[in-house]
Formats: sequence, C-alpha cells, structure tokens
Amino acid sequence: MGLAGHSQGQLRRVAATDRPRIAFTLDGALLEALEGDTILTAILTNSRYLRRFEFNGEPRAGFCLMGACQDCWVRQSDGMALRACTTLIESGMTLLTRGADGG
Repeated sequence: MGLAGHSQGQLRRVAATDRPRIAFTLDGALLEALEGDTILTAILTNSRYLRRFEFNGEPRAGFCLMGACQDCWVRQSDGMALRACTTLIESGMTLLTRGADGG
C-alpha cells in the first residue's frame, strides 16, 4: 500500500497505534488509517502532502487544522466535498484530491 512518489508520510504516529485499522482509497491508491483519524491525519500519515494548489501546483498539507481556512477540501467519489481536517475517515471511503476545489 502507498502512494506513488511518497516514501513516507508527513506525519508519524508515536501513540494511539492500538486502534482498529481501516482501509480507504485515495486517488486510486489503497491505504490504511486508524479508526478515529480525521481524513487529514489519514492522508498525511501516508503522504507528504494533501493535495496540489490549483493555481501553481505547489503541495499543500492543510493550514489551520481546525476547519476555518478552507485549505483541506477533498472530494468523495460521488463528488461530495469534505473538509479533511474536521471529517473522520470511514472504512471504504474513496477520496479524490484532484478536481474542482479538491486541488
């Protein structure tokens, strides 16, 4: 499991590793998270960044981490936009970081 071009995640777990593991898909890659993780935590433990900035392509990893800045939008496969820093990851989620408002 893992994302192409990402040898390690931006975040590293140092505690709370005993929670159940759940699987989700990000941009076509099957990944794992821990139950209770936010989408942002789930992505950044697997990737160096959340998405690419739509105007210049630079990597983005969230900014305020509390739902105020609007920098962490991702989309579900059905097109529904989710704020990654305040939404819990769910088993089987299919997430996209590219597209309208998703990078």
